[in-house]
Amino acid sequence: MAVSKKELDFNHNEDKMRSRINALEKELSIIKQGGGEKKIKKLHASGKLSARERIDLLLDPDTERFEMGAFAGFGMYKEHGGCPAGGVVIVIGYVSGHLSVVVANDATVKAGAWFPITGKKNLRAQEIAMENNLPIIYLVDSAGVYLPMQDEIFPDKEHFGRIFRNNAVMSSMGIVQIAAVMGSCVAGGAYLPIMSDESLIVDRTGTIFLAGSYLVKAAIGEDIDNEILGGATTHTEISGVCDYNVASDEECLQTIRDLMDKIGTNPKAGFNRKEALMPNKPLNSLYGILPDLRSKPYNMKDLMKSMVDESKITEYKANYGKTIVCAYARIDGWSVGIVANQREIVKNGKGEMQFGGVIYSDSADKAARFIMNCNQKNIPLVFLQDVSGFMVGSKSEHAGIIKDGAKMVNAMSNSVVPKFTVVVGNSYGAGNYAMCGKAYDPRLIVAWPSAEIAVMGGAAAAKVLLQIEMASLKSKGEKITKEQQNNLFNKIKGKYDNQVSPYYAASRLWVDAVIDPIETRKVISMGIEMANNKISDKAYNVGVIQT
Repeated sequence: MAVSKKELDFNHNEDKMRSRINALEKELSIIKQGGGEKKIKKLHASGKLSARERIDLLLDPDTERFEMGAFAGFGMYKEHGGCPAGGVVIVIGYVSGHLSVVVANDATVKAGAWFPITGKKNLRAQEIAMENNLPIIYLVDSAGVYLPMQDEIFPDKEHFGRIFRNNAVMSSMGIVQIAAVMGSCVAGGAYLPIMSDESLIVDRTGTIFLAGSYLVKAAIGEDIDNEILGGATTHTEISGVCDYNVASDEECLQTIRDLMDKIGTNPKAGFNRKEALMPNKPLNSLYGILPDLRSKPYNMKDLMKSMVDESKITEYKANYGKTIVCAYARIDGWSVGIVANQREIVKNGKGEMQFGGVIYSDSADKAARFIMNCNQKNIPLVFLQDVSGFMVGSKSEHAGIIKDGAKMVNAMSNSVVPKFTVVVGNSYGAGNYAMCGKAYDPRLIVAWPSAEIAVMGGAAAAKVLLQIEMASLKSKGEKITKEQQNNLFNKIKGKYDNQVSPYYAASRLWVDAVIDPIETRKVISMGIEMANNKISDKAYNVGVIQT
């Protein structure tokens, strides 16, 4: 039987996506080794577990989890030996049945010292806890600020000190914070566990003090060892700084589970959920729908139907503003409103061709109205990004594309229902903004390995940058051959292509994770479940920009 072109394209796309997923899994396996096998063995020899082992013991067995920021610091700090996962492991998971944020310092990475990206990642974890009223558990094992980079982590508003400010704010919000001192906890970092609601300390391996024994000797001439200065016995029997003295990592984690077992539950936001049903198509059909060539069109509705319950969508204004698809659906039982870029070339109501992945005035107007409807109905929003930007040219400008785009951005920015963003392909320019990029407070934002995030695509940007470089060289009287021009273009494009990679975005926490497409349902479902723990204290109001 002959194989159709559609089947051949599907198989080709699937092969390319599986190749990307294999590369993703390979990088993650390296990251999860932290500082390496030797350092993990050294931890074990001292009676301690690794950060990931601690999290595994803390979380409820056989339950879903989402690791945030695994690629933080990826490819960065090479001159300092690297910083896998930003030196801290952060997981959203279940502890004694309660969905929680767990933050565990990785002592195998520079003794758990804080790099600039470590601070940013910790602040993101606290932001997630505050936005969703989630308990947060700190497993502390850190040498404090990484001194060679102290100027990039210590004094600014979004630096190290903001962590303790957030501790205080979360306490006033009634958010449960539990901290376990399972290793070093020094200097300013000593405030974190003590600004939490309850603190535990592991005997003989946990220490907490503002200054260690060497600094005490240098500062005031006192001879004292670290255990007497700030060990478990000192802080649970003499100073009263810590609440629980536990004998081992295992006992510490079990005690946290016992504490979490007793906490109450919060009033729910009331998002609608029914029994979860799988899509009618296999989840891995997602792999073959997205073209390997991002310039190639495809039907975004096929992608949506491969991830929503029963593959069922109820499309809003199906025949208007066709370059954005707006639809009601369910994901893992949760009611959602989906705003997605349509990549097919379509015709509008006037019979005019509209290019896929581009936002036109009618599409922006439709999306703005749909977003308002979802807020009216208390339905969480899911944005599926594969966007090249807004339409340009005299016709669009005369039609008021800027005004219509502003309406969409305004409606999305002021949304009081939770927003979740999945970058499946392009995320370029103002399209990134309008489709709820990181700057617009999605509760979670994730990318597929096929994603690209930048002002514009690599080839287009390289041409612009090449023209600028050529003009500069010509102004200096230099003559450039065609071969030199091509070499310069390839050099510029290579550098730019690296910057549009989803890993580049994830390393800087522009996205929370790079995920296998079949994990999308899980991430959105867990995201809505955590968002359901906090009732919005704001009424939906789009302000002065009316639609």
